[in-house]
Amino acid sequence: MKSDSMNQFVDQPLRALVVAGAVLMATSASVYAQSSSAPAAHQLTRAEVRHELEELEAAGYNPAQGDDVDYPADIQAAEAKVAAKHQAERSAVMGLGQTGQTKPTP
Repeated sequence: MKSDSMNQFVDQPLRALVVAGAVLMATSASVYAQSSSAPAAHQLTRAEVRHELEELEAAGYNPAQGDDVDYPADIQAAEAKVAAKHQAERSAVMGLGQTGQTKPTP
């Protein structure tokens, strides 16, 4: 009789562990399936990352400063300058295309 009651005490925690393990495995599988089915974003190449860093450095960002107290502000300012430069370039290209099309004929 003792062995039956002892088996019951061992079986209940073991069953709980098996159920918990199955739930965790099912949950992790669904999370993996969700992340892998999402459309793949464009992965930056090393050349693109280097080019971006060169643009930021040209705009005044210095990554060699390390733990600078102005860290977030200085890179954000450089990013804003680069974004403004890109916007100006796009505007110039769009302006050239539009002025070429709307040129009055003599």
